[in-house]
Amino acid sequence: MKPNHPPIDTAIVKEIADLLSGSDLTEIEVEHEGLRIRVVRAPAPVTYAQAPYGAPVAAPLAAGPAAAVAEAAPADLSKHPGVVPSPMVGTAYLSPEPGAAAFIELGASVKEGQTVLIIEAMKTMNAIPAPRSGTVTRILVGNAQPVEYGEPLLIIE
Repeated sequence: MKPNHPPIDTAIVKEIADLLSGSDLTEIEVEHEGLRIRVVRAPAPVTYAQAPYGAPVAAPLAAGPAAAVAEAAPADLSKHPGVVPSPMVGTAYLSPEPGAAAFIELGASVKEGQTVLIIEAMKTMNAIPAPRSGTVTRILVGNAQPVEYGEPLLIIE
């Protein structure tokens, strides 16, 4: 038999969400009289790029129609049907240890469940299995690259 709980007051949830968005916090949990409400905000994705030492830095282009077209050109790979998204925040490694052969290569055939890379999170190495069998058509991360939750790692078609 289910316990009788009063309906959740959506105004309270909205107020908690507003507190969350107005602060640097990413999560708030409140418990009162047996009712627990947890509101979580995903952190903004962080993009890391490193130029080779001594590489010239390009001056920013003036915004205009050509700039708008160039920004719209990259496809959103997170919606690709063969994408393998990162299940966690961490550092992606393409091989089991430094100097070892990579788990996969571009054009390689993989089987469902086969380890395609590892993500180190909180000093723990997490094997990332292929969610489906197919051919690796794109590898979207580099070795030792920081990754965010949900970030596309590779494409298997």
